[in-house]
Amino acid sequence: MNKIQLLSILFFLFHNLLFAQENDTLQSPFSEPRYHYFLKTIILFDEYLDTDNGSINTTQVRVLLPIGNKAWNLRFDLPLVSANTNSINKTAIGDVGMGISYIPYMKNSNGIALRTRVYANTAADPNFGTGKWVIMPAALYGKYIYDKKFLWLSTLEYQTSFAGEDDRNDISVTLFENVLFHFFGKNWIAGDVAFRYNAIIKGFQNNAFVEFGRKITPTNLIYIHPSAGFGANRTYNFGIEMGVLILF
Repeated sequence: MNKIQLLSILFFLFHNLLFAQENDTLQSPFSEPRYHYFLKTIILFDEYLDTDNGSINTTQVRVLLPIGNKAWNLRFDLPLVSANTNSINKTAIGDVGMGISYIPYMKNSNGIALRTRVYANTAADPNFGTGKWVIMPAALYGKYIYDKKFLWLSTLEYQTSFAGEDDRNDISVTLFENVLFHFFGKNWIAGDVAFRYNAIIKGFQNNAFVEFGRKITPTNLIYIHPSAGFGANRTYNFGIEMGVLILF
């Protein structure tokens, strides 16, 4: 009888612990549908960028896979790039990437995440990649504000090359980005400003975007994401991205 009581108590404690963790996951900043770590996700999106030399179109598949106790997350990126410029008109695979994220601290209203991404020198054409292996460590902070009506996410990331072709420029870019989300019903709207300082060219390559999204089924979301580069050294003039998120 004592063993049965002990097992019942342990089961009760374990059940409540899981329930509490699930509630934290569902209400935490990193569990929002557009920016979360806790569900298996496939993101399919297409991005068009207008540049001074022509246009670049990227169709990308991104897969997010939570692992362990869901404080860890794996990410895989596969881009298909098309360029239409004065010197090239071609479609090919770009630089393939993967990453891992870890959440060392999380409460219902705020959290901290650490992320490292690596992009390989896999582009089938020199115009579709950096020609380098690039590592991108980052720290992210998320917080609900104004009675959880808005979600603020801030990212500080450093991008540096560590291998690759000798005749291509090294990579040394510092990114500071802030995005503000407002979720209402099945919809969301967001605004973002990202400052990028490129130490190689000693200039800023900044951009900003607005985003409109909607949950169309319990496991599918769509969004549209117009953006613009700004500053003398911007890498593009304007862009438009459209995508779908599939949760499973």
